[in-house]
Amino acid sequence: MIETAHQLLKEYYGFDTFRPGQQTVIEQLLNNEDTLAIMPTGGGKSLCYQIPGLTMDGTAVVISPLISLMKDQVDALTSLGIAATYINSSLTSEEQRQRFIDLREGRYKFVYVAPERFETPAFIETLNSINLSLIAFDEAHCISQWGHDFRPSYRSVVPALSNIIQLPAVAALTATATNQVIEDIRRLLQIETDHVVNTGFARENLSFHIIKGRDKKDFISNYIFERKQESGIIYTTTRKQVEALYNHLENKGVSVAKYHAGLSEHERKQAQTAFIQDEKTIMVATNAFGMGIDKSNVRFVVHYALPMNIESYYQEAGRAGRDGEPSDCILLFSGQDIQLQKFLIDQSLMDEDKKTNEYKKLQAMINYCHTHNCLQTYILDYFNDLSKPEDCGKCTNCQSTQDREDMTKEAQMVLSCVKRMGERFGAGMVAKVLKGSKDKKIKSFQFEKLTTYGLMSAYSEKDLTNFIHFLVAEGILSTGEQRLPILQLNKSAEAVLKGEKQIWMQTGSVKQAESTNYEQELFEELRKLRKQVADQEKVPPYVLFSDTTLKEMCRFFPTTKEAMLGIKGVGMKKFDQYGQLLLNAISEWTEKNNYEVPSNTSQTERNFVKKDESNGQPSFQVSYQMFVEGKQIEEIASTRGVTDQTVTNHLFQAYKQKMDIDWSLFFSEDQELEVLQARANLEEPKLKPLKESLNEEYDYTTIRAVLVKNGFL
Repeated sequence: MIETAHQLLKEYYGFDTFRPGQQTVIEQLLNNEDTLAIMPTGGGKSLCYQIPGLTMDGTAVVISPLISLMKDQVDALTSLGIAATYINSSLTSEEQRQRFIDLREGRYKFVYVAPERFETPAFIETLNSINLSLIAFDEAHCISQWGHDFRPSYRSVVPALSNIIQLPAVAALTATATNQVIEDIRRLLQIETDHVVNTGFARENLSFHIIKGRDKKDFISNYIFERKQESGIIYTTTRKQVEALYNHLENKGVSVAKYHAGLSEHERKQAQTAFIQDEKTIMVATNAFGMGIDKSNVRFVVHYALPMNIESYYQEAGRAGRDGEPSDCILLFSGQDIQLQKFLIDQSLMDEDKKTNEYKKLQAMINYCHTHNCLQTYILDYFNDLSKPEDCGKCTNCQSTQDREDMTKEAQMVLSCVKRMGERFGAGMVAKVLKGSKDKKIKSFQFEKLTTYGLMSAYSEKDLTNFIHFLVAEGILSTGEQRLPILQLNKSAEAVLKGEKQIWMQTGSVKQAESTNYEQELFEELRKLRKQVADQEKVPPYVLFSDTTLKEMCRFFPTTKEAMLGIKGVGMKKFDQYGQLLLNAISEWTEKNNYEVPSNTSQTERNFVKKDESNGQPSFQVSYQMFVEGKQIEEIASTRGVTDQTVTNHLFQAYKQKMDIDWSLFFSEDQELEVLQARANLEEPKLKPLKESLNEEYDYTTIRAVLVKNGFL
């Protein structure tokens, strides 16, 4: 049966091999063994029960927590020609009745239901009347009372399973679970220890960042401006924060939607649909949004304030980069966030033991913001995942020696001022004193007589306030336990004042996590085409193809059926539906842009890529190294079995990765100047009109080389 599973993997999903852990889970379910799978977001959990469901006779029942998740999964399956449906409260009584009839007649391979459905005798009776292939708990951490998203309705499914006469294999799948939660799920579902498949929590494509002491709205505005086309989620703690940030971004012309529990169901659904359909690029939301959102091309997740625990943070941040492309996870931290989260725990209806546990989790979240170690390593350690011996090399702390400034003297000035003010005032008042403000309050307390008055007059009050918040975030200052945040010196403040401890502050922006070794202009063309088809079929664009699949097309330019089927994510089912449309678009683009791509380029180059990556070296670096050694482009292309254009693309990619290129091999200074002048005269500076505006001596390679060197490509 596993051979059939491999065939289905290629035919339906377009992949040649399983990801880590998938085959083990699939084999266990095919052997009718109850299984618990812990895999990172984007690790392919749904495939673990979908392939067994396709392989075995009968209907697979999938328990899912959200209507939106059910619809996404059903859309994805039906787009592959697989009979699937959902039964939930969004349906009319007549629609539900008809789906129950179809279910009893065995017309579905998959049916997605809410956990509450198991509380109705009619549903259990229906399950007992059909052949079941398996039962899957998606987002299985919802079963555990120790999980960050515990739902009693999920737990109530467990005793209901005993009412199913021919109970099939049960699968439980989750992306975030501590050892305590894993053990709780395993015990409740009576899954044997050796049937637990844990592939670890590491997400190689994610870069984690903590930003302290910055104006949050300014940071977000600047960050989004640099990524205008990219999709992202911004999480806030309160509805008020959602509304304020939404209005701020909308006023700046950002394509933004909002989502929180205070909106009507219609408004929430409208916002979610706009985001999923790529009609809005940014979603500002509370944590009411997101669980089960399958949108694969979210390039960044920003947390506007401190989350309550690591589990919630990692699940929410993990919604970035589900397609495996490089993505950012950013946390904007300030000391006041801690007080808000403590207040929310205090005001909750949890019993004292649960509150104590939540305080413990919150402290771990606070420690994450203060650690000087690798941020991803900290998260993995929290989940007792020791599978990654090396640090990520990409997070704020791993890059802390770059783009940072010694702010020790400035910190000493602030600490001295707080001390002279009697540790009785907040950041705003301290900032006014340091600035030398003429505010009446300053005179009423006679603070203009302090030696620290006006000591930092070169800074704005806003910058000073942000720097004070940074010192709070670093644990140099505290805001006390009072209702109003009063600044007080911590133990480490004395070491700073004595010059025994240095204060370093990040000054650079978050480096964009991206993969650029593909033709971005073609990618935008294919993305528009995908959107048009998705709109016609009333499904999210990523259901058709992920960004990863489109980018691979823009690396290898498939122009035949064989080449297209060699692209990851393109199986026979998808090719039959959309393959020719994409082939036509790629052929038209390559012809328009003078790309000469032989029909075997995709497969040939992929063989080289696999060989190179197995030696730990990307393909473009191999071409670059051969170029540096003095080999001509034609010679490199012949040796590697690729086109001249592919080698040229590799060299341009190397340059973008900060490697040196001798541009005189591509163009002269006069040619460079003429290309740049011609580009400046165009209203729409695209490649084709740019070439047409120049003499025939300028080919596309020369033009692209000039544009790459000058940062236009």
